[in-house]
Amino acid sequence: MNILMATNTFAPHVGGVARSVQAFAGEFRRQGHRVVVVAPVFEGIPREETDVVRVPAIQHFNGSDFSVPMPVSGKVISALKTFTPQIVHSHHPFLLGDTALRVAATRGIPVVFTHHTMYEKYTHYVPGDSHQMKRFVLDLVTGYCNLCDAVIAPSETVAGEIVRRGVKVPVDVIPTGVNVRLFSSGDGDAFRKRMGIPPDGFLIGHVGRLAPEKNLVFLAESTARFLQRDRRAHFFLAGEGLLKKKIENTFVERGLSERYHYEGVMTHTELASAYRGMDVFAFTSLTETQGMVVTEAMAAGTPVVALDASGVREVVRDGVNGRLLPCENLEDFASALAWVAGLSAEEKRRLAEGIARTADEFSMPRTAAKTLSLYESLVRKKPFRKSIEQSPWTSARKLIEEEWKIVRNIARAAGTAVLSMPEEKTP
Repeated sequence: MNILMATNTFAPHVGGVARSVQAFAGEFRRQGHRVVVVAPVFEGIPREETDVVRVPAIQHFNGSDFSVPMPVSGKVISALKTFTPQIVHSHHPFLLGDTALRVAATRGIPVVFTHHTMYEKYTHYVPGDSHQMKRFVLDLVTGYCNLCDAVIAPSETVAGEIVRRGVKVPVDVIPTGVNVRLFSSGDGDAFRKRMGIPPDGFLIGHVGRLAPEKNLVFLAESTARFLQRDRRAHFFLAGEGLLKKKIENTFVERGLSERYHYEGVMTHTELASAYRGMDVFAFTSLTETQGMVVTEAMAAGTPVVALDASGVREVVRDGVNGRLLPCENLEDFASALAWVAGLSAEEKRRLAEGIARTADEFSMPRTAAKTLSLYESLVRKKPFRKSIEQSPWTSARKLIEEEWKIVRNIARAAGTAVLSMPEEKTP
């Protein structure tokens, strides 16, 4: 099958969406399918890439680590002259997401959208962030979903939420799979030695973007609290982002700098060894639709302590493969870390069995098979945009119709946001 993926974030950007696109594209290619990815230019991209079409983009949008792609470029049009997609998979509801709709309209092929993110929780990256902006984003994303032939939700929680918001097209729950073979093959002992972790040290770890929406201040505070009580404990952090210095200062100010270990962006192979070297993975984000690092940690055999939130509660089962805490409480989180540190050999064995079952459940071959099955069902259905008559005129008409749908969707969302704004009071 020929698959076209459109995404606003891709390697070398570090984040869940970029890694999801890479993971699915890699698995599909291993199974003999051809995947072409349309993505923005990022700093540090490889000189040579196979089946990746890069479009011009604004770097470090509004001080973030995101890249904002410009509208459809000649590169996309040129690539489609030699590649005939059978399905388009969009990973964002705007920018290159619009491109996905337009390509599908001109080709008369189905388009699938993965609802990776609860977008209203990321409006702080947009100038003029407000309640109205969040409402605009909600309406825009829901409208986009309904322009697609199907929507993929990474978790049951997300699926239920977007249906309540008004998504009418079919919604399939398919999480991003994890490469169990890769993450179970890391050299944890070598990693610990390289980082200076003593053999009897208890290592707490976290990996991800160091961004405000990840609730990392709570993570640092609760972990530092545990380190102050257990002199065997160390904390390892990997990633880049705005909160890097603030997290480091949390440990320095408490005299814990010698037991705080940091590394920037790591390759998958390096991450596999890091996960294997951890005694527990700590996760406190409340904005995830899945939290891929959680399944990666479990694929490496590492238990997880996390806060109950969308996308996480489907993976972490309290007392079975880690601890899932109902609310943000520094003392409770520190105590959950202590619970893992105090497990007996038999309790660790039972926990390891639960972790292994979860890793198998979320393995990439399983989730890729579900996605391919969805693709095939949509291709067989021949979506309403597809016409037997193929000519420049019909293609142009379909493009105009799809452009109008996109404009109406944006206008409808903007109109709703404007109507919801309170009236200004005259003095």
